[in-house]
Amino acid sequence: MEELSKELFTPPESEDKGRSGLRTWDRVKTPYREFIDSEGIPVYTGIGVSNVRELDLGDWDRMGARGAYLYLDGNDGIKGMYVLEIPGGKELKPERHLYHEFYLVIEGHGTTETWEEGSSNKRITEWQPGSLMYFPPNVMHRLVNATKERVLIIATTNAPPIWNIHRDYDFIYDNDYIFKAHYSPDEDFYKYDDKLYKVPVNDRAQARTNFFPDIIGADLPLDNQRLPGYRRIQPGFRGFEYDHCGFISQYPPGRYSRAHWHAAGAVLVCLRGRGYTFNWHKDLGQTPWQDGHGDEVKTIHYVQGGLVAAAPGGGMWFHQHFNVSKEPFRVINYWGGPTNIRGSMGRDDGDESPTITSGNLNITEGGSSIGFSHEDPHVREIFAQELAKEGLKSEMPEAVYTND
Repeated sequence: MEELSKELFTPPESEDKGRSGLRTWDRVKTPYREFIDSEGIPVYTGIGVSNVRELDLGDWDRMGARGAYLYLDGNDGIKGMYVLEIPGGKELKPERHLYHEFYLVIEGHGTTETWEEGSSNKRITEWQPGSLMYFPPNVMHRLVNATKERVLIIATTNAPPIWNIHRDYDFIYDNDYIFKAHYSPDEDFYKYDDKLYKVPVNDRAQARTNFFPDIIGADLPLDNQRLPGYRRIQPGFRGFEYDHCGFISQYPPGRYSRAHWHAAGAVLVCLRGRGYTFNWHKDLGQTPWQDGHGDEVKTIHYVQGGLVAAAPGGGMWFHQHFNVSKEPFRVINYWGGPTNIRGSMGRDDGDESPTITSGNLNITEGGSSIGFSHEDPHVREIFAQELAKEGLKSEMPEAVYTND
């Protein structure tokens, strides 16, 4: 923590001798930011990363590995993220923590051990690239890399609100209370359930499991909400079946989504293919290039292992995602666990409408999406240019530009 000033306060001499203090406020770091700065590993900021493989990592004593924090724009107070590398033949130090945590394997193979403090009943699960796993609060866990190749993981947590509220290292990292709504030692916690369920609040596809063996190659059901041919499934982790726990989605080659806006909190990680994302504040309107604000639109290109904060700053930014590869473009809207902000992603769908599909409705219908027929013409021009670099052409159905 930053040292408190020992300078004593002196009040104004009289009512006509000026104001007390400064007229500006010195912004201080949040407890979570102070904590990650104290860990001694790199901290990367901004709206995203094109490829986490290219990041310089540092030795991480607490984890017994190498890593770097991702302090993405608009996510403090909502979601914590980091990149973790386990060298060949090494294992992480055992740990537990009060916050929820998720691991997405980008490279490597190995095993996960989970157990309660003091118990000899360790559950062991094997994983591979594309595996997604959940660690409930205060459950001991350790990852082992038994191969010669490195393991690379992107992790996400709800550590920021936990740190910002409690501010006590021992309470957060040495707490033995088990939340039975999320973990029981008497069941196979990582047993995979391959059934498809309906999300209770919107009837879209849900998979209820705490371990996905391979979200890169798994089949996804057809959804069609964002665009024709769009595929999607939503994880339903134990105890969170009614929450918006992110989603895994896929865009066909030569296609892209409608632009839409919502509060901050969502982070997309590229799982397959290659693409790019536009971000612009909704105050710039539906046609920023046409209205002379094109230079204020943020663009990030990424490959498998890249990621982007979909609504940076304080949120309420339009964002739009494009597939410019020859294969399907798959991403995960990567959840970090519940927060104190309305909506489980630290977001809502843009308005106070009672309809739960407002984020998928066009603005002309009372939602928060820009219909293809109302988007800035420059969007299609740039998309055509990016596709041409790969020898590709748009596969967008012409009907969407007149009927959507």
